[in-house]
Amino acid sequence: MSLPPLSLYIHIPWCVRKCPYCDFNSHAATEPLPEAAYVAALLADLECDLPLAGERELQSIFIGGGTPSLFSAASIQRLLEGIAARVPLAADLEITLEANPGTFEQSRFEGFRAAGVTRLSLGVQSFHADHLDRLGRIHTPAEALAAAEAALELFPRVNLDLMHGLPGQTPPQALADLQQALALDPGHLSWYQLTIEPHTAFHAQPPPLPQDEALWEIQEQGQRLLQQSGYHQYEISAYARHARQARHNLNYWQFGDYIGIGAGAHGKLSWREGERLVIERRHKQRQPRGYFDPARRLAGRELIPVRERPFEFMLNALRLTDGVASELFQARTGSELEVIAPLLRQARQRGLLQQRPDRLVATPQGQLFLNDLLALFLD
Repeated sequence: MSLPPLSLYIHIPWCVRKCPYCDFNSHAATEPLPEAAYVAALLADLECDLPLAGERELQSIFIGGGTPSLFSAASIQRLLEGIAARVPLAADLEITLEANPGTFEQSRFEGFRAAGVTRLSLGVQSFHADHLDRLGRIHTPAEALAAAEAALELFPRVNLDLMHGLPGQTPPQALADLQQALALDPGHLSWYQLTIEPHTAFHAQPPPLPQDEALWEIQEQGQRLLQQSGYHQYEISAYARHARQARHNLNYWQFGDYIGIGAGAHGKLSWREGERLVIERRHKQRQPRGYFDPARRLAGRELIPVRERPFEFMLNALRLTDGVASELFQARTGSELEVIAPLLRQARQRGLLQQRPDRLVATPQGQLFLNDLLALFLD
């Protein structure tokens, strides 16, 4: 049986300043960025993980952060050229770069496109000045619009990141943000509710958020607006026009494999030992300073036991509104679907999973109570 598709995640941890809601591994840049040294470290990191990937082609590359668009186009080009020299690439490779509108320059975006980036993911979050200020964003509404318009001119595929349920936000304001994003006509939208995460400034000093009734109104009316505008919700917070889904993220949700390089990056790799499928997770040193030390770069690795794989698989696959083919369970976990047959029956009896033997798909109720559905598959 063939191994899962392979992707590459690259983490660039620096940003202009840390947003109060952000729980990602990001660090405010206080000095000129060590771009050349970091690119060299990334490529050395890649070489260490490659033996576990076999001869598989990369299907997608995602450069996230932090704010990757702080790096120069020349550095991104050196990075992509170094990857191409070390790994076979699919002919239709998707290369995504995350960008902050506050770092937008026409020439910089043109350089990213020339370097080989095929998809730009733009962190707009809001088009409302007060809300951007409360979120700690470094861009203005005008800069967000200019960056989005330039991205749509330059890149074959564009995603706009947009949040709702912001401090002090009313339903009309949230829907106005969404309408502005739709007016730009991107192929893909990530539209999700702000959540307060541990170890963030918002967690230490919670801002006043909209009440549940207002949040429900935003979600209900926003989803209706997206559907009317031709966007299909294919994942909990991802909406796309036909064939514009994020291939990289789809690989995550279908329990595919990915190499993770960069400070704090995580990866998942599978290989076969005879008839046995082995799955390993790896994570890298979080602190940029420590990441430059080859002896400290790999911070940890662990095998995923067979008994834990059903939950791991479902945790990803059931995020997809159309689910996955049932046969994918055995291909990606190495176990027969029969091992979770009693749990599937229980989920279907409770109305959380559709009555389809050929696919694993949550019902609308199952999507609404996804945590309850997933809890059935915990070890």
